[in-house]
Amino acid sequence: MSHEKCLKHMKTPCACVAPSLVRVPVAHCFGPRGLYKRRFCAVCRKGLEASALRCEVCELHVHPDCVPFACSDCRHCHQDGHQDHDTYHHHWREGNLPSGARCDICRKTCGSSEVLAGLRCEWCGLQAHSVCYSALTPECTFGRLRSMILPPACVRLVSRNFSKMHCFRITENPTPEPGEGDDSMDGSAAAGPGREALVSPESSKQTLRIYDGCDAMQRNHFRLITVPRLAKNEEVLSSSVWQEVALRVYYISEDPCDFELQALPPSARSDENGAQGKARTGGAAGDEGSRGPGSRDPAPRDPVPEAWVIRALPRTQEVLRIYPAWLKVGVAYVSICVTPQSTARTVVLEVLPLLGRQAESPESFQLVEVLMGSRQVQRTVLADEELLLDRLWDIRQASLRQMSQTRFYVAESQAVVPHVSLFIGGLPPGLASQEYGPLLQEAVGTKADVVTVSHVYPSQGAVVLAVTCFAEAERLYMLVKDTAVQGRPLTALVLPEVLHTKLPRDCCPLLVFVNPKSGGLKGRDLLCSFRKLLNPHQVFELTSGGPLPGFHVFSRAPCFRVLVCGGDGTVGWVLGALEEIRHHLACPEPSVAILPLGTGNDLGRVLRWGAGYSGEDPFSVLVSVDEADAVLMDRWTILLDAQEACGAENSVADVEPPKIVQMNNYCGIGIDAELSLDFHQAREEEPGKFTSRFHNKGVYVRVGLQKISHSRSLHREIRLQVEQQEVKLPSIEGLIFINIPSWGSGADLWGSESDARFEKPRIDDGLLEVVGVTGVVHMGQVQGGLRSGIRIAQGSYFRVTLLRATPVQVDGEPWVQAPGHMIISAAGPKVHMLKKSKQKPRKAGGSPKEARVDTLPAPDGDAK
Repeated sequence: MSHEKCLKHMKTPCACVAPSLVRVPVAHCFGPRGLYKRRFCAVCRKGLEASALRCEVCELHVHPDCVPFACSDCRHCHQDGHQDHDTYHHHWREGNLPSGARCDICRKTCGSSEVLAGLRCEWCGLQAHSVCYSALTPECTFGRLRSMILPPACVRLVSRNFSKMHCFRITENPTPEPGEGDDSMDGSAAAGPGREALVSPESSKQTLRIYDGCDAMQRNHFRLITVPRLAKNEEVLSSSVWQEVALRVYYISEDPCDFELQALPPSARSDENGAQGKARTGGAAGDEGSRGPGSRDPAPRDPVPEAWVIRALPRTQEVLRIYPAWLKVGVAYVSICVTPQSTARTVVLEVLPLLGRQAESPESFQLVEVLMGSRQVQRTVLADEELLLDRLWDIRQASLRQMSQTRFYVAESQAVVPHVSLFIGGLPPGLASQEYGPLLQEAVGTKADVVTVSHVYPSQGAVVLAVTCFAEAERLYMLVKDTAVQGRPLTALVLPEVLHTKLPRDCCPLLVFVNPKSGGLKGRDLLCSFRKLLNPHQVFELTSGGPLPGFHVFSRAPCFRVLVCGGDGTVGWVLGALEEIRHHLACPEPSVAILPLGTGNDLGRVLRWGAGYSGEDPFSVLVSVDEADAVLMDRWTILLDAQEACGAENSVADVEPPKIVQMNNYCGIGIDAELSLDFHQAREEEPGKFTSRFHNKGVYVRVGLQKISHSRSLHREIRLQVEQQEVKLPSIEGLIFINIPSWGSGADLWGSESDARFEKPRIDDGLLEVVGVTGVVHMGQVQGGLRSGIRIAQGSYFRVTLLRATPVQVDGEPWVQAPGHMIISAAGPKVHMLKKSKQKPRKAGGSPKEARVDTLPAPDGDAK
């Protein structure tokens, strides 16, 4: 209900007619339940007071039991062979704006925390009143982030058998709650349409369960209405009022005279009562039904049954909307009259002239039935002889709700060529390329006639399969996720294809890697935010396959940038993967930005990205990345060649094989590595406690205090050569090689004093600085800014000889290194990094949104 003067402020239509206004049906990707304060359900428009669901790709918020009635109107993020187009319109979503949001047209407040108000385009971020947005052109230019967004027209993913969760690599709930597994519903939850509270036995009203078809009865999914307790069966059956109420709770706006209420048969009621305990409505409704209507009223008249099903009456003809599957047409749909003799072929013959395709052969077109579920869009090609009226009757018998979400399209009869790219990770690394095919054949039984290995990454233990059969692709995807090879579980991901030839000239898309384990829960929140601000196909979760899937998807893009959200270890992981795959990339040297989520974040500090993420607006972060300056940074290779220790008692000691590690920030030997090792072991024992930067630093302090009196005279246990010259070491407990002017959470270990013996350090000078510390107290003084380290050497080639097993750490990753040699040298080309510009980016939240969108339609303009 609404005041007449308030109608102009409403944009989202009633859920009864909303499905008919969807331009391109796209299913939603609902994440786990959460608490969303001051948010409103897009279906019933009521506040989300309890746990609710949110789409991971758009800003749709709904109650759990409103999910079945939500429109499949998510963002269209890729070409899938259905209604593909190059011009994208604004994708408006009503309400749930910040209370201080302002209209980009009239500059007045358009957000509200009390009701659903205001509109926002989920591509460009433009905000407007419902009466102002009509002044804009419908085409969307993607706003301020246009150069960073991967355009949907440049991504192709034919995913007939895969859900959107699989396509966007979104982790699904391992144990979905009741009603969340599909587009189902039940009659529990808070008050609202179909969610009325159960009345007490003393009330003058009675609660009825209403089913909308055979599917609902089988699943025991119902909605609730109330009727007078003294109502007779005849009154319920004959009154159109109750039919209208029953239709309303299912958001059906058709004429109630075309429907009837039928009492649920006793056998069905007994089956349904047996399953009552499994439904979330269980308790109260079950108690009401156990008493029986007759026990409340001993009069001889028939009691009103508690369960009813709303049925459609048979129809001799019906007006049906037929939509064109191609979008470049002057009308959205045409209406035709369907009779008992109408078949799919006769409908196509009647519709083509109305759509201006009369000159083309009808044999090249087909009728497609599309079920626009909120979680999945299902398409079914109808046979030419299929009787349409019978088809509509069958759908209504199964579910009236599904009928309101079903469309019929006329589409060209072109066969969709199956081509699915499956990334398989977790295989044994280091094998010959030709060995991976037989290995997968043995593990999961790949079919050689439809499955080929298109790419092999031996160093990463990963392959990409090209599958030309949808059923085989789905089988492999589900089987691989439950398969292990040599004790290692495999990873399976569905990868899209970037159409690099269609990328605009000024487009340099941003490839985003997020480590959800970094920064407590902030990594998970950022993952969701970046999926909504950008194209979700350009956002990758590092715990699912690592960085390789993202680099593979972008391998043919002529230009792209990278944003790594995580700690220094995560940055090193991504840079290492980039180094290994560089020769496969059309853009071999993408620039890398950092959003620091770790504990130390030394590299992020040096590049001005800050000491750690503290809740800044993700949009502002993206703007800062776009405005960042490109710089070069040295990377270093450390060869670890463990050898038998001189003077060992046994000459048969196990010797570790040589290995190579990459260094970006620093390498520590001795006391600082020992502290890192103790911290790492404490985190491995209780990982759940290490979710905050403050707690992590507290653990560092505790392990440091435990080592405050520790002394091992490191200078007597190691030998150092710089540029093949022996260097005498002073009395130290730790030796540190630094590549950046930040160590131990921002400390300047080298110091700022000038020294004629050494050059001024830079991150791109091709030199490493060697510094010593005398113990834990000295390290604490350095971190407090009271002292600097002991300057020992500067060079580009180092050889360290370890005379006994010694703790070593590289970029925060510690271990105990066996006696032997460590050789440190420059690692190939310098890496391109992005340094945050000193110029403060324009504010993106709250009031005017100049930084976020173009205020007026200007397709050829520049938002900067």
